Amino acid sequence: MSITAFAPATVANFGPGFDVLGIAIDGAGDTVTVKQGEHPGIHITAIHGDDGRLPTDPAKNTASIAARETLKAAGVEMSLEIEIHKGLPLCSGLGSSAASAAAAAFATNQLIGSPLRKPDLIGPCIEAEAAVSGRHADNVAPALLGGLVLVRSIDPPDLIRLPIPDGLTIVVVTPEHEIPTSQARSVLPAEVPMQTMVSSTAQIASLVSACYSSDLSLLSRCLTDEVVTPARIGLIPGGEAALGAALGAGALGASISGAGPSLFALCRSERSARSAAQAMQEAIAQAGPNSTVRISPANCAGVRRVKR
Repeated sequence: MSITAFAPATVANFGPGFDVLGIAIDGAGDTVTVKQGEHPGIHITAIHGDDGRLPTDPAKNTASIAARETLKAAGVEMSLEIEIHKGLPLCSGLGSSAASAAAAAFATNQLIGSPLRKPDLIGPCIEAEAAVSGRHADNVAPALLGGLVLVRSIDPPDLIRLPIPDGLTIVVVTPEHEIPTSQARSVLPAEVPMQTMVSSTAQIASLVSACYSSDLSLLSRCLTDEVVTPARIGLIPGGEAALGAALGAGALGASISGAGPSLFALCRSERSARSAAQAMQEAIAQAGPNSTVRISPANCAGVRRVKR
């Protein structure tokens, strides 16, 4: 018996929510197949779509780590074989490692009879992310649960799925330019001024209020990030111009997706998103790189089982 699962791309560091807010997006994602193995241990039998760049060592790949930790959380010992189909580009700011982890954890849990609930899989996926990109859950949480998720705590995991106003659409533009998470983390300031901390806290609180009240005017005022985006935007060719172009085209707000180089804009409708996407893509092209556009409803499903 084998189980195949798909986990979507995610936009983490959503606006002011560095390491605490993430949202799932539709269409792109990773697909992982898990089956009981013939030899002891956990083995990665194949990885497709990564151009040979990802490790097949089960101690270094997020899919196999998440599978291992899922078995441990369920109190089950079993040999596993894992096959990974990468649908997300590496180092793109779209939660590639988290998607593999979420899909593997979900498929493993299904294979052993689903003793764990989706929220129980957050812990195994956090352990997987910790091995490659840092101990955070703003990618794995929406990849598992779908929608917009606030991570109140990771030890222990405490997650709040926020309501999303009707009609909201996300555009994500990904330049052909890689930014490793380690590089993106290295440019962050070691200290944040007190007034900036106060302002950032107010933006997150306002964002939560806007989600519950469907106040798009408030939502547009609180997507500002005063700490991470200014530090990282210089790493993205045409990034600052693209964010400005999105706002000029009518987006409610725009910022960096994850560690970058992907940029996102939150829009009132699909029509508005298409206008923002064109403006962002043109701004990036003026700086040199080509880019890929993804347009998605803001309220999307998380990991699920699929047929191969």
